[in-house]
Amino acid sequence: MATMSLHRKESGVISGLLISVIGLSVLVLGLGSFAIWAFVSYNEAKGNVDDKIAIAVAQAKEDQGNIDEEKYAEREKTPTKTFKAPDDYCGLTFQYPKTWSEYWSERITNGGDFKAFLNPGYVPPVSDSQQFALRVTIEQRDYDSVTNQYNNLVQSGKLTQSTGASNGQDYMRLTGDFSSDIRGDAVIYRCRDKTITVRTDAVGTFKSDFDTLVATIKFNA
Repeated sequence: MATMSLHRKESGVISGLLISVIGLSVLVLGLGSFAIWAFVSYNEAKGNVDDKIAIAVAQAKEDQGNIDEEKYAEREKTPTKTFKAPDDYCGLTFQYPKTWSEYWSERITNGGDFKAFLNPGYVPPVSDSQQFALRVTIEQRDYDSVTNQYNNLVQSGKLTQSTGASNGQDYMRLTGDFSSDIRGDAVIYRCRDKTITVRTDAVGTFKSDFDTLVATIKFNA
């Protein structure tokens, strides 16, 4: 009887110990699994954060590079060059960026209209549909005749009409769609028996340059 009781006690102790060992093993495995999960999650999260930081840094560098490039491009435009039309054509003058090139489509000898084209870098072949940073036209027509040709475009809403002045010279300003190819901004001046039109063909691109240039326009009225 005593021996049987002892065996039962030993069996109970072993069973309890076994349960404890099994429980401890499960706990260790659980903690190990949690540690592995936590480590993997941490690495994934850290990777995502590192990726986001890398993307943000790259974007910041790109943005700064674009800002620096724009500032450099603006600095390169100065000091400006002086445009001067023939004296017989009102002696028109204005300042324009030195990074622009200038082309006169024809040399005036026996009257006719004066035309000049300006563009950054080089001046492309001249055509009505080609966009230029600036077109200069001095016509042998009176002011009303020139401005009246835009009436239909103004009435249809394709062009917006306003008035202004630069250096004491009044002008009519037209902004909008001059054609299907040209969305521009123009100022038109009266000069005795002639009419001066200065226009940019891409107002979205050259508006700042155009406004600065217009402020320097002078001519012999």
